[in-house]
Amino acid sequence: MKLLLDENLPKKLKQDFPEHEVHTVREMEWNGIKNGELMKLLEVHNFDALLTFDKNLQHQQNFAKYSTIVFVLTASINSYVILTKLSPQINSMLNSEINEKGNPIIVK
Repeated sequence: MKLLLDENLPKKLKQDFPEHEVHTVREMEWNGIKNGELMKLLEVHNFDALLTFDKNLQHQQNFAKYSTIVFVLTASINSYVILTKLSPQINSMLNSEINEKGNPIIVK
């Protein structure tokens, strides 16, 4: 799967998804792009999933119109040491037949 790490996630998190093609917002040169436009870019560039730490995203967008799956990572802080603990759960979902179009997946 083709994944995008939002700009609010540590780049090091890429290494937790070796079976997938992972890009960061910075690598794509999409820094500062608002969420609605970012969702459109994900669709145009055939991304399968967005991983973000933005808890407000789920209240700002109508995800039903996008095919990209959104994972909202929930933790006390957005450091790699903390977020890497969520990676096995995300990998498990990515490797299964998930079909969560329309709703972000909250990962705790």
